[in-house]
Amino acid sequence: MKSPRRVAPSQAKAALRGFRLNSSSIVVLALIVFGVITLAPRVQTWFAQRQAIFEAQAELEQAKKDVKNMQEERKRWEDPAYIRAQARDRLYYVMPGEVSYLVMDADGVDMSDTTGTVGAKMAADKNNAAITDTIYQTKNNWVDAVLETVIRAGIEQPVEEAPVATKTETKN
Repeated sequence: MKSPRRVAPSQAKAALRGFRLNSSSIVVLALIVFGVITLAPRVQTWFAQRQAIFEAQAELEQAKKDVKNMQEERKRWEDPAYIRAQARDRLYYVMPGEVSYLVMDADGVDMSDTTGTVGAKMAADKNNAAITDTIYQTKNNWVDAVLETVIRAGIEQPVEEAPVATKTETKN
């Protein structure tokens, strides 16, 4: 590897001695400084405009993607099966004859809901600080009922039911 060439101090002085400032050199130097001062704001404006163009193109591409997604969504909503599925999922609609069950998790209910929904009712019940001072006695003792059911299941024999005869119509 070669080491960089060093310039002797005497050569540098000789090069500077050969450089003389005359009027034409001063005029060229002044024109260069004037050109830089004049063109710098315009170049800066050009770069700012190019940046704005790139940003506008990016926004345009995003808008085109959004329009495409919206068109696909619109096509989906033209399909009756999709509408039926959305009604089932979002609005909990069911077809005639079907039964819908909604299982709610108390931890998943928004307790700050005040719109008259289940969340609002649960929030009102939770915030109810009234405690009753009366004690109610139940009509049936549930412990005795469970014990009776267990004993009966162990002792009793299943009862066979007689088959039900069906009438058949005869045509005359």
